[in-house]
Amino acid sequence: MSELTLDVGQANELKLAFRREGPWTNEEIKMLTERKGFLRQVREALLGRAEIKVLEHMIDLDSAPFIPDGWSVEEHQKGGVVKWDATKIALHLDESQTKGDWIDDSKLRKNVAKLSPYNANMLDFLIKKENQHLIPEEWKGRYIFFWGTIYRRFGRGLYVRYLNWSGGRWLWDYHLLSGGWNSDDRALVPASQD
Repeated sequence: MSELTLDVGQANELKLAFRREGPWTNEEIKMLTERKGFLRQVREALLGRAEIKVLEHMIDLDSAPFIPDGWSVEEHQKGGVVKWDATKIALHLDESQTKGDWIDDSKLRKNVAKLSPYNANMLDFLIKKENQHLIPEEWKGRYIFFWGTIYRRFGRGLYVRYLNWSGGRWLWDYHLLSGGWNSDDRALVPASQD
């Protein structure tokens, strides 16, 4: 077996392929070279001696949600067991929000409830370190709310948890329902409202 050489033309072919089949990031390309044995597995698939299987990520929206200390669950809309597919979800804005207006929480809650919003179980699935790669890049800069679970915090006001990108990482936080809502605040709902 001869020694591998990678000339400028081949390096450019790889770069173009990464762009075409992407979006690849420099960090992901680096991961290809750092994970021991991974390129060997890719080669086996390329030579027809192995196959690459896309993992299915199942989320149980019927189970009890995570409850932070001192909180209680006011409402939890179950949603069955769903397979994660970013193409089948939508970031919903109420009509008032699209006009740049602030919207009252009771009106927004009522409108979003009609759309079968995803509950906090989906948030807790996505926030796990091993699943964060599934979060669409375009969600950065937005607040993604999981209206299917409403909490009461320390026996006082009602809150809904959300996901956001902050300080170079994904975090969850919470928002007081009566705190007002604007165009950065999106509700995560199924894309198809059949």
